[in-house]
Amino acid sequence: MNYRHAYHAGNFADVMKHAILVLALEHLRQKEKPFFVLDTHAGTGETDLTGIEAQKTGEFRDGIARILGDPAPHPALRPYLTTLAELGCVGENPGHYPGSPLIARSLARAGDRLAFCELHPDDAADLKALFRRDRAVRVHETDGYAALKALLPPPERRGLVLIDPPFEARDEFHRLLAALGEALTRWASGTYLVWYPVKDPSVSGRFLDRLAEDGPPKTLRAELLIRAADDPARLSGCGIVAINPPWTLEGTLRDLLPWLAAKLAQGPGAHARIEWLRP
Repeated sequence: MNYRHAYHAGNFADVMKHAILVLALEHLRQKEKPFFVLDTHAGTGETDLTGIEAQKTGEFRDGIARILGDPAPHPALRPYLTTLAELGCVGENPGHYPGSPLIARSLARAGDRLAFCELHPDDAADLKALFRRDRAVRVHETDGYAALKALLPPPERRGLVLIDPPFEARDEFHRLLAALGEALTRWASGTYLVWYPVKDPSVSGRFLDRLAEDGPPKTLRAELLIRAADDPARLSGCGIVAINPPWTLEGTLRDLLPWLAAKLAQGPGAHARIEWLRP
């Protein structure tokens, strides 16, 4: 409840997470049948990068600002950058950065349905205000893990779940595994994108080992390190676990993530890793 994403909006982790989110949603858009999107930890929906929080850390300057300032960004980023431009996030000094709810909504079509969950009361209020006139969106002021039980399976049968917890609690990985297991029993065919931080690789490694041992088939792990993970007190990288990913995602990320690692590096040891935890 203390985590505020405004301090970190548009950083390297957002670039990776949202680029993958756009690729997955573009895949869903290829078929005419409607789809459902559930964002379990949605935040406010957008962040003012000129505000006190974002300016205090300046993390966006080493994230999205580097990408927007590149005269020749990686071709796989084109759908992501097009989406940002349509939402008004442009230039080397962008004034705001859209969160996953706005990005997902911009890619949804008539007939698609979206549910955004946020537990922090102030952030939930901002999110409700942002989508107050949008009939395709429902904002729930609730725990995202509880929403996995309440909102799955969706009647659409096609769709995506984004799970992006704040990782404030010491047992967050344990709670995440339990909630993910419950969700998969309810909706095994959905696409799941699960974000996780890399501080101490042994901690995130135990989470990945559990998925490799007991997780569902078709579980892909993509990881981006902006520096060597040698200080457990700071965020050195992040990863996405993709369950039932689009069939093209693995090949795209094998080409894209090394480029991102080089572009967004903040120290020695920056690298990318893509592997199947469960083929």
